[in-house]
Amino acid sequence: MPLRQLALLCCILLAPLRFALAENYAAVDFLEKPGPHAVGVKVVEQYDRTRQFGSAVDQTIRTEPARPLQTLIWYPAQKSARPAMTMGNYLALMDTEVSFGEPRRTRDSDLLKSWLQASLGQSMSAVRDASLEAGRFPVVIYAPSFSSTSWENADLCEYLASYGYVVIASPGMGEKSRESTHDLSGVNAQASDVSFLIGYAASLPDTDMTKIAAMGFSWGGLADLFAASRDPRIKALVSLDGSERYFPGLVEASKTVHPDKMTIPLIYFEEGDQSLEDQDRLNSHFHADGPNILNQWLHGDLVTVRMLGLFHPEFCSIAYRNEELWEKELPDLQIADYGRADGLIGYSWIMRYTRAFLDFQLKQDAQAGAFLKAPPTANGVPNHTMSVKVRPSAPVTNTAVGNPTN
Repeated sequence: MPLRQLALLCCILLAPLRFALAENYAAVDFLEKPGPHAVGVKVVEQYDRTRQFGSAVDQTIRTEPARPLQTLIWYPAQKSARPAMTMGNYLALMDTEVSFGEPRRTRDSDLLKSWLQASLGQSMSAVRDASLEAGRFPVVIYAPSFSSTSWENADLCEYLASYGYVVIASPGMGEKSRESTHDLSGVNAQASDVSFLIGYAASLPDTDMTKIAAMGFSWGGLADLFAASRDPRIKALVSLDGSERYFPGLVEASKTVHPDKMTIPLIYFEEGDQSLEDQDRLNSHFHADGPNILNQWLHGDLVTVRMLGLFHPEFCSIAYRNEELWEKELPDLQIADYGRADGLIGYSWIMRYTRAFLDFQLKQDAQAGAFLKAPPTANGVPNHTMSVKVRPSAPVTNTAVGNPTN
């Protein structure tokens, strides 16, 4: 198991794991299919020169002290006859994440390559550097999980681009190093990355800067909350089992992030089997006690989607590319008798509900709003897959100022 993927799995559930090769791989096939737009992807190597990165002894940074942000942009594109990206193409980006122009193999990339070996040749949807489709599209900034890659949820990012969104992401990193840290400096660093990418989006010819959302998985969800509390350009939040639910103590310790004053809409997808004992164990380990973030979210619309059969890693699409994750390595994390096939169904509905939420909030699509409010079974969701609760915002008072411009 790669170090970054190990952190992804352990930071919430604290489960002991070991690395294993995937031997019996079946191609990932999500139920949700691409939308009407062809998809392109660009890779931009850029620096945030307002922030330092690394140290005098950090050999990953040699000539440039500024913060490196390898940026991926998925976008609606003109149709192209060129081959689409493969999982192997995405994985190769790890070698230059912080060493632009100087590929450097790392233990993490080698391990992840082994973990994904059977799927490296699998074609995805996006064509690298495809020509832009005419028009301007809403923007979604994606924040990865703890120390993870920008493309950990490439399937979801490509899917949204095919339905008319520009999705932008950079790796999940700590304040001074490639590895994230479970502290305020770490989450603030990634939150600043989100705002930096919004600024970068303004330079692109195909973005509608009046329609911006932030989306994140695990630690990235917490970073998005921090970013949205300070950046009025963010109009909606999508959280994939985000750490704001698991680390409320960090929110309280910030002294600047106030969920009870936020007025923007949030959709939160949560795993289906997080017990009080698990939460207590997590709080004890990270000293994370604090008020529940979702309970405090009173002045912005809140959609809570409980994925009944999914455990934390299943909110990340690359996790589905190793069947042994369920069959041999994670028996203690599997929920009841839900298996990988059930996970593929659940993740597909995450894709669909994410699109509906963004269509409603950013495109003012009334049909998408009705979809969110309807019972899941009325939308075609199989029984025992998910539950949905919609809580409209409470009236704003003088103390509920929330996102600075809302």
